[in-house]
Amino acid sequence: MRLLVADKMDLSALEELKVLGIEIESRPELTRDSLPAALDGIGILVVRSTEVTAKAIASGRQLNLIVRAGVGVGTIDVAAASARGIYVANCPGKNATAVAELTMAFILALDRRLVDATSELRAGRWEKAKYSVARGLFGRRIGIAGLGAIGREVLLRARAFGLEPHAWSRSLTPGRAAKLDVSYARTLEDLAARSDIFTVHLTATPQTRGIVSRSVLEALPDGAIVVNAARPEVMDYAALEELIPRKGLRVGLDVFATEPDKSSAPFESHLLGRGLVYGTPHVGAQTEQAQRAVALETARIIRAFMTEEELPNVVNICATSPARYAVVVRMMDKVGVLANTLSVMKRHGINIEEISNTVFEGATATCTKMRVSGRPSEACLKEIAAFEEVLHVDIVALPNLA
Repeated sequence: MRLLVADKMDLSALEELKVLGIEIESRPELTRDSLPAALDGIGILVVRSTEVTAKAIASGRQLNLIVRAGVGVGTIDVAAASARGIYVANCPGKNATAVAELTMAFILALDRRLVDATSELRAGRWEKAKYSVARGLFGRRIGIAGLGAIGREVLLRARAFGLEPHAWSRSLTPGRAAKLDVSYARTLEDLAARSDIFTVHLTATPQTRGIVSRSVLEALPDGAIVVNAARPEVMDYAALEELIPRKGLRVGLDVFATEPDKSSAPFESHLLGRGLVYGTPHVGAQTEQAQRAVALETARIIRAFMTEEELPNVVNICATSPARYAVVVRMMDKVGVLANTLSVMKRHGINIEEISNTVFEGATATCTKMRVSGRPSEACLKEIAAFEEVLHVDIVALPNLA
């Protein structure tokens, strides 16, 4: 099995995979356009920011698994992978601490205007009176949009600074908010209206695209601090650009709508010139600790793929099986018995959605469970039962969970 790492990554965490016969190839220079040609003969692909298109997936004829070494899979054409039976997995939560730390760094820097003060000192200007004015954080209200792994890490740190936490999440309920000891906001507009500090930690999905809309941003108090260390797609940046000077917003951005696809490249953003706006080049998860944790989780996923039935963090498996019946066959553990059974199912037009096989002690008999979408006819079941090596055939109706 050949493994291609198509991004910069801590490869030491993957060394243990070599005992499983995996050949590791590192090509961090690959891009969206050059990746397809590099996938010939590759069985496992690991990426961080490199986009994996439908063209790339079609080129990887031996591809079995794609691992996003980070949270989310927005850079991978998951539908194309699913259509070819390729697993897609990610590493959620492993960079949560790093992103939460950057979020707090933005909040502190914006409140105390650290970047501007440093710039003036470097320019030879001592402006103590100008930078002695700061509101401070203690007792102020922080609104956290999204209470996944990162949002919860921000919540933990916000409490340490004496901030009053409020939160909204698509899955957050008043009961769960009470357990987390955080004030529950019914809507994002409600959250924004009560946020002296508003920080976004939402994943990019079709449902969250543009969810931090103009109406949400307009609901913010004048002079609020706004931080987006999630994805640019979730926030209306055009509205943000307009509202920064009008509402005196202080903004920290780790993500931008037009990010270069290279680690070093020219860059411009109108947002950076609109007022008190600080930015970083999408480095929220880029601490040594976070990258090590992500690399170890990537290794765990690949090891599980090679040695176990269950694959952790896989994102493209049917939540509800289309199977409606289970055909349970007890048979002798001999060559060709299962093959004969499957051949009968094929002749009768029965599609098998899932199959599992248990071998009993002594390796004399097995029990095979075939989950199928349609009920086999009595003729089909009798034909299977007629094989000398088949001990018993049964059919069970499965609950419809759709």
